[in-house]
Amino acid sequence: MTKIKLCGIRREQDAEYANAVMPDMIGFVFVQGRKRFVSYEKALEIRNKLSPGIIPVGVFIDENINNISALVKNGVIDMVQLHGSENDDYIKKLKERINVPVMQAFQIKRADDIANAKNSKADMVLLDSGTGTGKTFSHSLIKNIERPYFLAGGLDPENVGEAVKALSPYGVDASSSLETDGFKDIEKMIRFTAAVRSAAADVLR
Repeated sequence: MTKIKLCGIRREQDAEYANAVMPDMIGFVFVQGRKRFVSYEKALEIRNKLSPGIIPVGVFIDENINNISALVKNGVIDMVQLHGSENDDYIKKLKERINVPVMQAFQIKRADDIANAKNSKADMVLLDSGTGTGKTFSHSLIKNIERPYFLAGGLDPENVGEAVKALSPYGVDASSSLETDGFKDIEKMIRFTAAVRSAAADVLR
């Protein structure tokens, strides 16, 4: 079944919404200056309100490894998502410090980007149109990728079902499309998760 990650969780109310739809993962954006930035302290408060089984993921851009390690050791996050210029050496050093999965995001614009994603030393990869652009990229570029991936970029309740049926990604990730006036919308979250689960069930039939 296709995994579901709902990113940009930043309010305790968002945790209640997540508990209602039970995604596999939620994302905390630990990037200063970003609209959905959440402090470490606030993220811990929200994490403590999440239902067991929902994995909290920390989203970072070129973050100091010591800070990521502290968040893992303090029980704030159970997975790491990298969106910067982190290379294989960075990932190796990070994985020596933590014992949770690491996912690396790749902006997909051309075939070379797929090769980079395929060769990533991270445990998982995420294929995106860019950091929080809310836009899709040409899915024809990834039809032949040879490793499981999370699909992101412009996915919403209306188009995610078709994407799941066409590509059978390991997981899907959405953020801005689940909001109204800049905040998470429970109705959109319900529709998004329902669309993913319905499409994934159809693929398995």
